[in-house]
Amino acid sequence: MAQAKAKKADASKKMITVTQIGSPIGRRNDQEQTLVGLGLNKMHRSKQLEDTPAVRGMIYKVRHLVAVTEE
Repeated sequence: MAQAKAKKADASKKMITVTQIGSPIGRRNDQEQTLVGLGLNKMHRSKQLEDTPAVRGMIYKVRHLVAVTEE
């Protein structure tokens, strides 16, 4: 029963797509590590992530290097 509730909760979570549009070359090390934390490591790669405050904070830190699409 708990698994059914977990699956239902997962389906209702809001997702966002983050695409890397800028290079981390010449940027501060923490910005490069933030991209890695988001799962991005090469230009024009996209990741679908859960919309949480932690992810939003990471996106804000590298907002000049990523494009966000809300779904």
